[in-house]
Amino acid sequence: MRKILRPILILLAIVFLIEAWLWDQLQPVVARVVDLLPLQRVKAAMARWVEDLPPPATLIVFVVPLLVLFPIKLFGLWLITEGQYLSATGVLILAKLVGLAVTAFVFDVTREKLLLMAWFRTVYFRVLVWRRWARGMLDPIKRRIRRRTRLLMPQRSQRAWRLLSRIRRRMHGPEPAA
Repeated sequence: MRKILRPILILLAIVFLIEAWLWDQLQPVVARVVDLLPLQRVKAAMARWVEDLPPPATLIVFVVPLLVLFPIKLFGLWLITEGQYLSATGVLILAKLVGLAVTAFVFDVTREKLLLMAWFRTVYFRVLVWRRWARGMLDPIKRRIRRRTRLLMPQRSQRAWRLLSRIRRRMHGPEPAA
């Protein structure tokens, strides 16, 4: 039974980590966009507004952007039924990226208030545990892939890869603690 479940668990870990990776990648992008656009004022105004809301109302503020994007995702599914696969893929990817970016922005503003609700706090910390679990499932596989890829790369490419890895680590900083 365990051998049957392992591929399913690995697939779930991959999907979960892709979501987490997109979240991690979009948070700095959203922060940079907020800095470039006059969204800092919007964020400050939203934070002041959320400050006065009770936690359940804050949950509504957090969920509304996701509900707004739902029709766009339905449109992408409709494009699939019409055989317009490329357009559907573009719409669905755009909806996913915008959804993650908006969620990251809104969650940053509403996190403290949402964590006041016991059930939300439990779910939030459970997701962090799942994320560590997913990384634990995939880390050995990633190490094997990297080791085999290094064997195939010429020496010069390995140095370039190490340099890019160091740059990437500096840009993203240390792993967040749970």
